[in-house]
Amino acid sequence: MVTLLPGDGIGPEMMRHVKTIFKVGGVPIDFEEINLDSMNENIEKMEEAITSIKRNGIALKGNIETREHSKYFKSRNVELRTRLNLYANIVHIKSQSGVRTRHRNLDLVLIRQNTEGEYSSIEHETVPGVVECLKVVTQKKCDQIARYAFNFAIQNNRKKISCVHKANIMKVSDGLFLNVAREVSKDYPEIEFEDIIIDNCSMQLVSNPWQFDVLLLPNLYGAVLTNIACGLVGGPGLTSGVNFGDEYAVFETGARNTGKAMAGKNTANPIAVINASADLLQHLELDTYAFKIRRAINKALNEAHVHTSDIKGQYSTTDVVNFITDDIRRRSSLD
Repeated sequence: MVTLLPGDGIGPEMMRHVKTIFKVGGVPIDFEEINLDSMNENIEKMEEAITSIKRNGIALKGNIETREHSKYFKSRNVELRTRLNLYANIVHIKSQSGVRTRHRNLDLVLIRQNTEGEYSSIEHETVPGVVECLKVVTQKKCDQIARYAFNFAIQNNRKKISCVHKANIMKVSDGLFLNVAREVSKDYPEIEFEDIIIDNCSMQLVSNPWQFDVLLLPNLYGAVLTNIACGLVGGPGLTSGVNFGDEYAVFETGARNTGKAMAGKNTANPIAVINASADLLQHLELDTYAFKIRRAINKALNEAHVHTSDIKGQYSTTDVVNFITDDIRRRSSLD
């Protein structure tokens, strides 16, 4: 049993496609669907989603829009991450040989602290026209995400970690993040460690991304650089992401884009969500089913070039989904 949060924009239709693929592939998954979206400020839906994820331990979600015009509406995405202590967001950026971009042969991972920093959501207006926003950084959570990153590097044969910061200006908050990462790095001498200032890292990421292996990021910088990195390999329609805590895991698209303008037009790229569903299956050790889906994705993208308009193709969303389901069905009969 897996919690399903369709979200806003193209989310509901993308999740319907995932259900279709799972049905065709005979995937032994049942979904508990919770309609948590940006239009309903009722706290009961939020509690229902939290309870469901705690019960099932795992979720697949679409992005939920945060309405900036409602100052008292707390981001549902942030609330899920903080209340479930999903402290690590992992996005694997990998080039697809069949997708035409200027950046070929990329293979890097972004590991983002997911629950504090500027996303602590502690703001107040001191006097009219003067607003304070608190950036909360704790040694405990800096140590937690740094060790997660170094352990990830060892387990996945990664050689270097680059800690991204702005400690030259935010000497106390970013200074803590950097200093903790430096101390943790001493426990992992087999992994090369470097630090890089966020503005320089942004430039280096688009001019020479091949120099990076694993990026260790505070919350806000991670949000920005993850979107840049997704753009290097074809945009938000391709790359998946996952939020991990010690108890729960929530899978979603890497760029967290609702695709609101494309909803109902049958033009959105479903690959990012389908990749997220394959990640979920692999996490559940349903490797055979995950492999079938990944194999079909690879064939669609890199062999048959069944591409939607965002990656310079002419195919519709359903064309891509139908190709993937047909390949799974055909391969299953051969197996």
